[in-house]
Amino acid sequence: MNERTGIITSRGNPLTLLGSEVRVGDRAPDFVALANDGSPFQFSSMPRKICILVSVPSLDTPVCDIETRRFNEEAGHLDPSVTVLTLSMDLPFAQKRWCGAAGVTRVQTLSDHREASFGLAYGVLIKESRLLARAVFVVDENGVIRYIQIVKDTSNEPDYGAVLNAVKKLE
Repeated sequence: MNERTGIITSRGNPLTLLGSEVRVGDRAPDFVALANDGSPFQFSSMPRKICILVSVPSLDTPVCDIETRRFNEEAGHLDPSVTVLTLSMDLPFAQKRWCGAAGVTRVQTLSDHREASFGLAYGVLIKESRLLARAVFVVDENGVIRYIQIVKDTSNEPDYGAVLNAVKKLE
């Protein structure tokens, strides 16, 4: 298994990422995660459209809460053909509860807890905690990665403007 260091930290402490590194121009790797009802969700079975893949450590933490609410708000201003998926290691029922309490309806949350399929395929599984790094991938309608942002420190939010600009270039 690939291990990469020197990419992210948590409050300044270095962390190790597991999985394959993906790059802009690569075909977006397939993965299987769990929907909020516990059913399997396979990325390759989605209709081909622009997709923002967001990974967060846990929805029940302040920064992840803020980030997911922000992407939910921004999704309302994007073309309806753009899909936003947020992945974490939270259990599906916990994600469903969180979405209901937070009023998140435009972002689909997915749980990677079972196999870490997304985390390993996109190289964002944190070895030390078995959580996902804070990262954003923009995939075009042909399934090609067009933008990647791996947030240097897990305690920081992503650069929303850069993500949204990448999406608007594809719309």
